[in-house]
Amino acid sequence: MDRKTFKLPFTKLAQPDWHCPTCQKGLLRIVDETFFEKERSYSEKAHGHDDWDPDWVSSVYSCLLECSNDSCKEAVSSTGNGFIDWDIEDDVNGFQSQVYSSFYTPLFFNPHLQLIPIPQNTPDTVKTKLNNSFQLFFSSPSAASNNIRAAIESMLDSFSVNRYRVSNGKRHLINLHQRIGLLPVKYDEFKDLLMAAKWLGNAGSHSGKELTSDDVMDAYEIIEYILSEIYDGKSKKIKTLANKVNKSKGPSS
Repeated sequence: MDRKTFKLPFTKLAQPDWHCPTCQKGLLRIVDETFFEKERSYSEKAHGHDDWDPDWVSSVYSCLLECSNDSCKEAVSSTGNGFIDWDIEDDVNGFQSQVYSSFYTPLFFNPHLQLIPIPQNTPDTVKTKLNNSFQLFFSSPSAASNNIRAAIESMLDSFSVNRYRVSNGKRHLINLHQRIGLLPVKYDEFKDLLMAAKWLGNAGSHSGKELTSDDVMDAYEIIEYILSEIYDGKSKKIKTLANKVNKSKGPSS
């Protein structure tokens, strides 16, 4: 995943290449007449301060975006925060100067963006948990990470890994760490990866410290690889093809 796309602030004239959540082909672009911005009340009051500076400004924004794919044209709403910061720009004579510009960071998209691709064969319960995570990514990385942990639990359910053990006639919950250790042998290669994603999910749930977007994207990249290998089987297909070619010492067909 291109982390800069989801991390860097944007301007009204330069938006990141957010892919349409519906068609995944077109890029989302702001519909000009729909962009609204309002300065926060405490920010407006601060203008009278003797030391006031433009980078004290804080605002909120809302807008509609439209998919650039002519066969899709999906509408997506977004809201978030705005601020002013300086940048270096070239003037008409080619000289560089420091200018203040408005920048924006999103908190929500509706429908939400797809942070990583989810293979079609992925179980619906896993898809649901990951989509819940994507919805929260911009506003609460910790909550997004917690949903990744839930997605792992659902993935283990789909592998028929027990959630409970029976002792003295009573059912006892098996924690996620132990469940990963109970994975069937054919999934052994994914145990360390799932464990790493689990630790990040735990941090979102129990550490008391707000995770960063990079922390969550670390987990997304791990999950993306696991989903691709298990539900797309791309590397398995390549290995099968290579075996066929090697066996025939030439074209496989």
